[in-house]
Amino acid sequence: MFRTLFTIALRHLFGRRRQALTTIAGVAVSTMVLITTISLTRGLLDSFVETIVDVAPHITIKGEPITFLPVDLLSDSGSLRYAFVDENIQKEERKEVRNYRQIQNILDSESYAGEVVAVSPYVESRVIVIKGNTNQPVSIKGVMIEKENAISGIEDRLTAGDLEFFEKTPNALLVGRTVAMDMGLELHDEVAVVPASGPARQCKVAGVFFSGVNAVDNTVYVSLKFGQILENLPADKVSGIGLKVRDPLANEQLAGELERVTGYNSVTWQEENASVISLFNRIGFIVFSLVAFVGVVSGFGVANILVTTVFEKSRDIAIMKSYGFSAGALVGMFILEGFFVGFAGALSGGVLATGSINLLASIPLETSQGLLTKSGFSMSWKPLYFLFVIFLTVLISTIAATIPSIRAAKLEPVQVLRDSSL
Repeated sequence: MFRTLFTIALRHLFGRRRQALTTIAGVAVSTMVLITTISLTRGLLDSFVETIVDVAPHITIKGEPITFLPVDLLSDSGSLRYAFVDENIQKEERKEVRNYRQIQNILDSESYAGEVVAVSPYVESRVIVIKGNTNQPVSIKGVMIEKENAISGIEDRLTAGDLEFFEKTPNALLVGRTVAMDMGLELHDEVAVVPASGPARQCKVAGVFFSGVNAVDNTVYVSLKFGQILENLPADKVSGIGLKVRDPLANEQLAGELERVTGYNSVTWQEENASVISLFNRIGFIVFSLVAFVGVVSGFGVANILVTTVFEKSRDIAIMKSYGFSAGALVGMFILEGFFVGFAGALSGGVLATGSINLLASIPLETSQGLLTKSGFSMSWKPLYFLFVIFLTVLISTIAATIPSIRAAKLEPVQVLRDSSL
């Protein structure tokens, strides 16, 4: 029976070859658009995560001491506790990590050898960089360059200069490409750096780097000692400590432990970029919802061709029922036709999507995609997207075939054969 229904279903489709091919083409285009769009949106998120994991610290110990919550005297009125308010209006203290070398020794100990890969203390500062008649506010980050290189791989991202020249040059600068382009800075250029307090200092550009993360490329690296001088910090204080861990995707527990050990706020890269990741997920969901309607439209196309087939083949259906074909068999036959159209269109759309993804990924165009600067579009090649969209398209086409199939099953053979209009 199944073989017979299979043969009849194919003959119905080939009998209206042009309309069937047009419907299959519509399903293929909708599948291609959906897969390509998901690949683009998810590819941007995956590229952002991969770049951040490669460039930024996985955990940052910030100069924000952990303060315990105050005692609630109202709900605990029975206890002998008192609250005092002392100097309610105070000057905001500078964020700094004190005795950072002790914390660094703890992180370098055997207790964290299996979890912490690299540790890099840093000092952040805002300064004015002056070159000739051009001046611009710039974020300065003072680091121990060999330790920072273990976290961000800055040496591999240099487009000019080298780390050896940076270490040997007094008041040397490693300039992000965005800052270099905005100010027209080149290797060996001399500039004046003006901190918030203190005299201006002459510095030399010892290198230019490009990471692809716009926030990083807007930064200038200096030595840790020079950064402390610019911020008027003593030798035992820094703004924070960056860590690279062995498992960057499972670092929440380690961050919580570091807060208890150090007494400072420890923030993971996921927390630092939570708003951005959430935005990418929302955009992906919205885009998927909108493009999914294209798949629904293609389902209407499948239903249309089968409704036409039922109308034209009513006499054939009546004869089949008179020969003993059950209503369930006829429903199955038309659902099989919808499955054929959806499957053929979905597979064709998958092949077309492969070509469109390759085309977009190969475009030699440097684009600033939000927080990142990339050459070409960031596309995701996860097979799960292909399988999910193909399955969804086939499902929609198969469900769309139930409407005409139910109509065909309700036809009465005697009425059809007597009614010449059918």
